[in-house]
Amino acid sequence: MERQLFTIYGATGQQGGALIRYLLKHPRFSKIYKLRGITRDSSKPRAQALAQQGVVMVEADMNDPDSLKRATQGSHIVFAMTDFWLSGSREIETQQGKAQADAAVQAGAQAIIWSSLPRIGLPNFDSKADVEEYIRSLSIKAAFYRPGWFMQNHLTFSKPVEEEERGGGGQGDRGRCEAHTLVPLVDNEDIGKYLQPFLDDVEEKYDGVGLTACSAFVTPVHMCEVWSRVTGKVVKFEKEGGDGGGVTGGGGARGGDGDSWYYGEGSRKAMEWTLAQMEEKTTSWEEFVERVEGEEAWFR
Repeated sequence: MERQLFTIYGATGQQGGALIRYLLKHPRFSKIYKLRGITRDSSKPRAQALAQQGVVMVEADMNDPDSLKRATQGSHIVFAMTDFWLSGSREIETQQGKAQADAAVQAGAQAIIWSSLPRIGLPNFDSKADVEEYIRSLSIKAAFYRPGWFMQNHLTFSKPVEEEERGGGGQGDRGRCEAHTLVPLVDNEDIGKYLQPFLDDVEEKYDGVGLTACSAFVTPVHMCEVWSRVTGKVVKFEKEGGDGGGVTGGGGARGGDGDSWYYGEGSRKAMEWTLAQMEEKTTSWEEFVERVEGEEAWFR
């Protein structure tokens, strides 16, 4: 049987790249799908590396609807996503997402998976919710992937810092929330695990569902305890100045920058429902910290 074309936006980025890695390795999906990756520049090393693995790489401009239509022609399933921070504009991101959805419909795709977020009153969340609402009005099967706070964020802008940078000794984690805020954590590498139920049943049970992607709600205090245990360093949580904290609850923090960790009403139940649909176990925070420690070490 001829393999179906699965087209993936953001192929060289976090989400799209992780989905491609999952599909290439999956014993069942690797036989069902051939992969096409969409990128802004196919000459970049990451794009070239994917091409060497058999992924057909094509270029498209998120602000050029015609290029999106060309890039998605012949697709059976499309994974669509946008990056709010490239433009910093809710309006632009919404336009880009709608254009991706229109291109998928015009291509005759059976289904679209949209990387969405709950509507909570923040522009980078609500733009994705706007696109989700639009996709629901179209004649196409759809699922909505709603990732929590990426564990990988703690490898970059949220990485624990040396105490010497703050005039002390040891390590520390800075945050704009309360110490016992509940944070919805997800390992970005698990994206395919969350999408597996939809890919196995596009037509019936999972059409139109939201897949709440987080393995657990954990506090910054717990995260630091795990860092300390795994690395052998004393890691402490320190709230940054200002009013970035908020109240704690089943869905995370509300108020100021803490809204970035808020996941909407009913988020815990939504997480539990999603986890119950999945075949594969998700990565815990401790497993993620151990993996990073084994590969590169958190503190050198």
